[in-house]
Amino acid sequence: MYKQVQKLQDRITGLEEEMDETHDTVTRMDHQLTEQRALLLAIAEEQGIDGEEILAEAAIDEAELAAEETDESTASDASESTANTASEPTDTTAE
Repeated sequence: MYKQVQKLQDRITGLEEEMDETHDTVTRMDHQLTEQRALLLAIAEEQGIDGEEILAEAAIDEAELAAEETDESTASDASESTANTASEPTDTTAE
């Protein structure tokens, strides 16, 4: 019993360390992404391109795509539900 508890403690400690490493990695990548975005916006500005407008258009396109995927998923779920309901036998005898 003691060995099992010790193993669990070791696993938890290992998972906590991995979680901390993952958090640090995500934080570092987020910082790098922010720097890259700023650099690209500066390059776009030098070229006479409105980078913020492009980002706004991309965000709109992404939101529309996500909405379409949600609509398709909802329609698919509804058609599956209708198909399942239609295949269920119905009791037509009067009580």
